[in-house]
Amino acid sequence: MKRPITRRRVLRGMLGGAAVSVALPLLDCFLNTNGTAYADGAPLPVRFGTWSWGCGMSKSIFVPKTIGADYDLPEEIVSFKPVRQHINLLTNFNGFRDAAPNLCHYTGWVIQRAGSPPMTTFDRPGQTIDVTVARRISAGTRYQSLSVTATSDERDTLSYENATTVNTAIASPLALYEKLFGAGFQDPNAPEFKPDPMTMVRKSALSGVLEDAKNMQASVGAADKQRLDQYFSSLRDLERQFELQITRPEPREACVVPSKKSVEQAISGIDAEHVAARHKIMTDLLVMAVACDQTRVFNMLYSKPFSGTTKNGYDKPHHTATHEEPIDERLGYQPNASWFTRRAMENWAYFVEAFSKVKEGDGTLLDNMLIYATTDQSFAKIHSIDGLPMLTAGRAGGKMKTGLHIDGKGSASTRMGYTALKLLGVDVPSWGTQSNTTSQEIGEILA
Repeated sequence: MKRPITRRRVLRGMLGGAAVSVALPLLDCFLNTNGTAYADGAPLPVRFGTWSWGCGMSKSIFVPKTIGADYDLPEEIVSFKPVRQHINLLTNFNGFRDAAPNLCHYTGWVIQRAGSPPMTTFDRPGQTIDVTVARRISAGTRYQSLSVTATSDERDTLSYENATTVNTAIASPLALYEKLFGAGFQDPNAPEFKPDPMTMVRKSALSGVLEDAKNMQASVGAADKQRLDQYFSSLRDLERQFELQITRPEPREACVVPSKKSVEQAISGIDAEHVAARHKIMTDLLVMAVACDQTRVFNMLYSKPFSGTTKNGYDKPHHTATHEEPIDERLGYQPNASWFTRRAMENWAYFVEAFSKVKEGDGTLLDNMLIYATTDQSFAKIHSIDGLPMLTAGRAGGKMKTGLHIDGKGSASTRMGYTALKLLGVDVPSWGTQSNTTSQEIGEILA
């Protein structure tokens, strides 16, 4: 007779002659009916990152008049000059909402990152592209992916697994430092390697309950079986992390552990200067996280949709300025709203340059990366998702050209996501839904 399943049930097993147990997540059956290049010659890994800024652009001073290489740099993107050779600027790509509403500061980025228009602000169709890529390229790293934000609010994230699982962002430079280089970090270049005995015990304890886990899956309904599958996947990920912590990592030439003192005095606040200071510190930490092979997938949020960044001496935050500031008749754009965009692009340039300065193999860390940058609107004043700008950086291990301005000619913005998936080895025949469905790569940037 099968054991009845109650909320007190645990998975049981044996480890070295001793009993071990692991608790279960909350299941439906517990509830009421309401259901409330390496040393061995292996190629260097290609990494994937995303970057985001809020509230779009001013088209007349953001979009270059020339396409291809050596494109001009209008006022809002003049900061690209030192990194233009490392990036691609993609303009005139559209997000198609089909029968869905245009949800302010939401529909645009969801289409660019998940391929589908949401029906409500609580709708999260599919999964974001970083999650898809992480499942393909992150094996062997300590963290499958990392999401960080310079806004100081951990809720500001553009990454989710599914409708109910949002990947919370790390919002503090110190918290990011502790996660990356605190307890559990194994320096790949350390002369000695000493695995933690407790890590070995925890790994073995998880292994000891696998048999009971298999038996239990045959005793629950479909919904609980799916929930258990997700839970056991999490346990396997945890066990994989334990495995990494008791295995000596390969030496990494580019890995230099930063000083903790450099992040302890991070400035709080939402003024653009404070946001930039946090962004700089967190960028430098992410660079070393990638260089030390702590992760191969990450998300960096400079400013969120509905950007609340402020300007010293100006009484409106970025988002409010995009709607309430009139267009200057002489200039042809909103000067204060544009000021915020210029600060965002300066921080993008810093982000790209930071990765380009780290030597790796015969090139740089950036050469072995593909960074995909998006925003939520094209012209935020009217919540437009036509003519969405996008950016990329890095050469994806030599598979991508850089230094180009590409005119999308009104085609689907999901083409960039599809191109990224193909370059990173995610073999899909198409990406996106309905009018956003595409199987057309952006050929101009393929090497």
